[in-house]
Amino acid sequence: MEIKSLSNTNFDAIFKAFNKAFSDYEIQLNYEQLQAMLKRRGFDSALSFAAFEDNEIVSFLLNGVGNYNGTLTAYDTGTGTLPDYRGQGLATKIFEYSVPYLKEANIKQYLLEVLQHNENAVSIYKKAGFEVVREFHYFTQKNNEIKKINFKPSHSELVSESPIIHEEMLKQVQHDIFLIKEINIEKYDFVSDFWDFHPSWQNCLESIKRVKDNFISIGIFIDEKLVGYCVFEPTSGDITQIAVDKQNRRKGIASLLLQEIIKLNKNDNIKVVNTDILCDSITNFLQSKNITPKGKQFEMIKIL
Repeated sequence: MEIKSLSNTNFDAIFKAFNKAFSDYEIQLNYEQLQAMLKRRGFDSALSFAAFEDNEIVSFLLNGVGNYNGTLTAYDTGTGTLPDYRGQGLATKIFEYSVPYLKEANIKQYLLEVLQHNENAVSIYKKAGFEVVREFHYFTQKNNEIKKINFKPSHSELVSESPIIHEEMLKQVQHDIFLIKEINIEKYDFVSDFWDFHPSWQNCLESIKRVKDNFISIGIFIDEKLVGYCVFEPTSGDITQIAVDKQNRRKGIASLLLQEIIKLNKNDNIKVVNTDILCDSITNFLQSKNITPKGKQFEMIKIL
């Protein structure tokens, strides 16, 4: 068995190994979905590694690379071992093999997320020097199970019962109170006025920009001022970012954004992954729409 970089390995071989390693998982990714996921998460084949036996991948560590909160970071975008090779500690050996190469590339920290109920994995990561830095919720719900949003015009709500954006996102419709339209999120600074927590790796601006054509970004404006926005991936149903200006909350803006998302969704489900467990505002909002938490994750970091 040999451990080496994936820099000279074609994607077909990576997909084959990924498919076998996660064959017992409830959710499966096809060829194009895996490509899109890895691109979004900054996959770097030169800094990703695998154990090979007879030129076949039997265990792998797929790393993304990018800046995370201002620090050059490697991100575990997929670790897996084929069923017949589990229990041999291959993932740990591959990670230990990779560390000198990551350091040589001037990467300062290694980031990953792990399901909290996967106690064995959590224990392994802690023994390897990873520390928990945040806890996340993840949510999912079928479109037809989401609580219906019925707006009635009033002085305290930003409402409209008429269609606002059609699927191709080509029109802007002006209302007396607000304007809702597609936006370029790179032109705005959301940190102080909108965010209650910093987005996780896969939801941050750098990840969105890698596959920006996959997303729709919608903004709500009052008197030409942006007061709410969301970033959404219609093919997967993934709500990547959704936030309302802190001065304009509890006016129905987030509900209106969710209403537009459901109209545009091409998936049977809505997903919201990696919301900070300490952020009651997003948890309470989603639960009020019958979008309930399905589990929790740890965000863990090891300083290199």
